[in-house]
Amino acid sequence: MNPTTTVVFDLGKVLLDFDYRIAARRIAERSRLDEAGVQAVLERSPWLIRYETGLISRREFYEAIRRETGFEGSLEEFSRFFADIFWPIEPMVAVLRALRRRGLATWLFSNTNDLAMEHIRRNFPFVHEFDGCILSYEVRSMKPAPGMYESLERLSGRRGSEILYLDDRPENVEAGRARGWQGWVHTSPEDTRRRLRELGLLDAEDAANAPAT
Repeated sequence: MNPTTTVVFDLGKVLLDFDYRIAARRIAERSRLDEAGVQAVLERSPWLIRYETGLISRREFYEAIRRETGFEGSLEEFSRFFADIFWPIEPMVAVLRALRRRGLATWLFSNTNDLAMEHIRRNFPFVHEFDGCILSYEVRSMKPAPGMYESLERLSGRRGSEILYLDDRPENVEAGRARGWQGWVHTSPEDTRRRLRELGLLDAEDAANAPAT
């Protein structure tokens, strides 16, 4: 019998797709840098990591990006440009709901920030369906550091092979496996549905009812 009681989902590239180029293009229109320059600041400067680890506030992040890029807009404009970059991966949302119907606990487990989560909670209702959420900026730790995983175990009350973890980043999955979690690198809804069926966590009817990719 499969020991899984809890399925842990990464958010970005698993349940929601996203593209920082959308934010970079909007911010660049009000900045001294072009789109590529803004994207480099967003993705490769230390500010996003500090923000998503809860070490700086929303306003401090905005001020840092404004200094780096010359962005001329307000915090409210920046917040809108920065956060509205997501769209749902509907077949995986269907997987989440199928697992919940089968009585499994589900947890959200994401390196993210409060601007993104405010937007996501407002626009994607499925995020309210989890049993709990471990968010990097709240626990002040980012995957694959141990603090995120310890927080999940402590708050869910689950350990080891009770937990099945889906993430698109190999290093994050490996950190879970090192703690005895089950898991794999999510590459597509089709592959994940197949693996879940093999574990007996989904059946053919669940797969048949999933939206096409």
